[in-house]
Amino acid sequence: MSDINLNNFDLSTLNEKDKAEIRQALTSEDQKSRLQSTVHSLTDTCFRKCITGTIRSGKLDKTEESCMANCADRFVDVSRLTIGHLQQLRG
Repeated sequence: MSDINLNNFDLSTLNEKDKAEIRQALTSEDQKSRLQSTVHSLTDTCFRKCITGTIRSGKLDKTEESCMANCADRFVDVSRLTIGHLQQLRG
């Protein structure tokens, strides 16, 4: 794989279609990054809350499994409520 140095690339040489494609690709990558960050935060928060002992068998016990599922569900619920509230504030 070759090294591509975009620091010296003149974007003004691109046509509008190519610029739009680059913008779309950057937007997509930003969304992926945000989603990964959210999933990481969810996993970290729920793991610290729910996993109280050592995982010896490679599986969570029933209480931990239930806690993780409930934690993830509440995380999604709060995210939806927050997004809905922010959308209402925007008008």
